[in-house]
Parts: sequence; structure tokens; C-alpha cells
Amino acid sequence: MEERREVVEKGPDGQRRVVTSETVAPAVEEVDHKHVVTYDPYAERRQIADRLVQATWLVFGIIEGLLAIRFVLLLLGANRANEFAQLVLGASAPFVAPFLGLFTTPAAGGSVIELNTLVAMLVYLLLAWVVVRIIWLLVGETRSSVHTTATSVERRVD
Repeated sequence: MEERREVVEKGPDGQRRVVTSETVAPAVEEVDHKHVVTYDPYAERRQIADRLVQATWLVFGIIEGLLAIRFVLLLLGANRANEFAQLVLGASAPFVAPFLGLFTTPAAGGSVIELNTLVAMLVYLLLAWVVVRIIWLLVGETRSSVHTTATSVERRVD
């Protein structure tokens, strides 16, 4: 900051003179600027592993949901001629096929307790858990690192 003032005065001999008064601030001011950049080099790999895990749970979740609907439809004695029942039973049949004949299927009236479907649901849940663990072993990243730039002092001239 700089301030200049001029005043015209008469000296003792009667002559005019100009008196200049200047206030000069220091030419240099120190200004602290803190510039922080955070970067995690493992974030992208962690994100890929998260996406793979989410996709795995989604696929197995759809299979589990389909099997659960199958179990409820058979338990409540749904009409097998109905289109929705046919769709669900047909779509879930390949997932239950490896477990057919494992247990006898108790039935009362139109209601069926298909224990094979319950076993299939348990096996697919465990299989999903194993696949997720394998994904984390192969792709997962538990390391974390943060890089931060140092504080810098910049000088500014006014």
C-alpha cells in the first residue's frame, strides 16, 4: 500500500514550496497458500473390485429371488397352468435340477414343500460368498495411500 500527499506551503523566506509526504508499505508481503491435493493410487483398483462384487451379488441375488418365488408358489399350491407360475418354474428349473431327488417332496393337497429348492438356495448363497471372496483375493485392494502436496509460501509484490 502506498500513499502520497502533496502540500503547498510558504517557507520562512516567503517562497512557495511543495512538501510531499509518502507512506510506503513494505514492498513485499508474505501470503501463506496451502495447496492440498489428495490422490489415492489404489482407488481405481478398489472400485473395480467393488463393481465385480456388486455384479456377483446381483446375479446370485436374482437366482436366489427366483428360487424363493418358486418355493412360495409350490408351497401355496399355485396353479401350474398359470403363465406366471410356468415362467417362474421354467426359469428356476435349471438351478434346482442338480438337487432334484436329494429329498422326497412332501405334499398335502395342492401344496408342495420342495426341500430341494431350499437346499439349492443355501448352496447358491454359499457359492456366491465363495466367488466374492475369490474376487477379493484376485482383484481386491486393501491398501490405501494418500499423497498431499506441501504447504507453499508465495510472495506477492504490491
